Amino acid sequence: MDNSCFYCTKDERLTNLMYEIAELSVSTFFFFKDQTYKGRCIVAYKGHAKELTDIPAEDLPLFAQDMAKAVKAMEAVFKPDKINYAAFGDKLHHMHFHLVPKYEDGPAWGGVFAITPDPKVHLQEDEYQQYISQLRQSLEA
Repeated sequence: MDNSCFYCTKDERLTNLMYEIAELSVSTFFFFKDQTYKGRCIVAYKGHAKELTDIPAEDLPLFAQDMAKAVKAMEAVFKPDKINYAAFGDKLHHMHFHLVPKYEDGPAWGGVFAITPDPKVHLQEDEYQQYISQLRQSLEA
């Protein structure tokens, strides 16, 4: 655990950006508050690892399975044309993947999504909770 990392501490720096959907086997599934890309989520490894190579070998297949499980739930709820996967970590040194649904008629189709788009799209609280509930139900299906 790294006390300077908001994925480790799960403090207000994290809750200002995303909602927790579920704890998976070796990761946590989050719903990103900026919904410029409808359905954008994050899967973050539970332990503090800067790179994939820092994740214990026995956890790597579980981390991949967690991402696949999250993507299946996202596909069921949002019906995207494609999911983009991104792991940057230049400023936040904790292994996590942005899972970004893309739609042929949506922003950045055919290109790279903007990590910090401007302007941002925020939903009403009940909309966030509805999507989170649907994603949780899809995880259990």
